[in-house]
Amino acid sequence: MRHRVSGSKLNMPHSQRVALMRNLARELFEHGTIVTTVTRAKELRPFVESIITKAKKASLLSVEISSKGPDSTETQALKSRNLALHREINRNFNDRKLVKKICDEVAVKYHERNGGYTRIVKLGMRRGDASEMAVLQLIDNEEKQEKKPEKKAEKKQDKK
Repeated sequence: MRHRVSGSKLNMPHSQRVALMRNLARELFEHGTIVTTVTRAKELRPFVESIITKAKKASLLSVEISSKGPDSTETQALKSRNLALHREINRNFNDRKLVKKICDEVAVKYHERNGGYTRIVKLGMRRGDASEMAVLQLIDNEEKQEKKPEKKAEKKQDKK
């Protein structure tokens, strides 16, 4: 029985599984989309979303720090919390430039969103071993909102 056991072992030891998740997450943040198996994509989703949530908190703290005075004790506490969040994210990647990109660019897109930062789209079976493939991508809010009204307007013009 697997009561209260979440996640899949992906048929590999813990250290390899953690390395796989970190590498897939790195590629996802660098490129925006990755192609992988459905099982790996489903395992990667909570890992990536927790990183984005931490990055959102860090970016909100950065905004708050810039609005406060430079030498107040409250500012010092905010700076230390911001540094701690950056270090938590850096623990997974060991790349400060990537952490800065995640906190400054990726997390800013999702300030209005309370979760669901990724999308899994199934592609079908892989030719070699018939494992089910999927595309895991970061959702862009701006693109969705811009595209929908254009399509409706085009359809109305075509009917006339």
